[in-house]
Amino acid sequence: MNPSGTRDTPIFSGSITALPTPFRDDSRRSIDYPALLGLIERQVGAGTDGLVVGGSTGEGSALSFDERVALFEYSAGAVRGRIPVIAGIGTSDTRIAVELASGAASAGVDALLATTPSYARPSQEGLVAHFAEVASATPLPIALYNIPSRTGVDLQPETVARIAREHPNVVAIKEASDSLERLRILIETTPVAVLCGEDRWIADALELGAAGVVGVASNLVPARIANLVALFGLGRRGAEPDPSKAPALMESVAPLVRALTLETNPTPLKSALAHLGLLEEVVRLPLVPVEASHRSRIRDVLEAVGVRA
Repeated sequence: MNPSGTRDTPIFSGSITALPTPFRDDSRRSIDYPALLGLIERQVGAGTDGLVVGGSTGEGSALSFDERVALFEYSAGAVRGRIPVIAGIGTSDTRIAVELASGAASAGVDALLATTPSYARPSQEGLVAHFAEVASATPLPIALYNIPSRTGVDLQPETVARIAREHPNVVAIKEASDSLERLRILIETTPVAVLCGEDRWIADALELGAAGVVGVASNLVPARIANLVALFGLGRRGAEPDPSKAPALMESVAPLVRALTLETNPTPLKSALAHLGLLEEVVRLPLVPVEASHRSRIRDVLEAVGVRA
């Protein structure tokens, strides 16, 4: 299936960066739009193929409905069509997910990333019904998002295939379960573009035939991750494919990938970006900034792998 849905340009392909939402250090922890603009321009300039805003890395669950829609609208306006903007519409309430899908479409985004509902732990039939409501509410192309460690529910490959068959605008899945085997099964048995949701497995997933990655490390090394997917003939880099070079490039970012898992995402990422002067190290409760020892470790890794603003 063409991973772009009804569009000519493949949206769910290559190196897609899951952006954090910068906040100001004020009483409301309000969104820092100038910092967000800086992050967007850095990604576009480095060759990133797409951006997710308001997702897990973007602390979407801590944003109000109005904040999320405003974030979508600002991001789409700032990108100006240069690369796709994908709106994260994860929520445990199907009605809100439908409203977010509609609001995101009105805000001008290119596609949606729809997470399995958290906490409720619906059955597979419940997941089918949930995504049917979302897909029916918008013509935008949709990527499903399976991340059992956060949501408490695992979207099975056969369920993915069924949803895609019944709803043609469901064209991709971001798979972040703890299994490369799951990625292989999805690639071989479903009609959707499969995106790796675990940075540690980017090269392995691309070797299996994944369409790309929705990652966190690319916030810090966007050009390296764009170059990595280009080795498999993906993305807008246009380089000569050469997968044999992937292990060495993957090894160069591995310490960074590990450092970004020291605490719950996006707290290590925000610590790293703050050290680079790209945003303030501010998260919304119940998240808190990383502990001092982890902050020191993250800065050591940034220096070791040569990451600079």
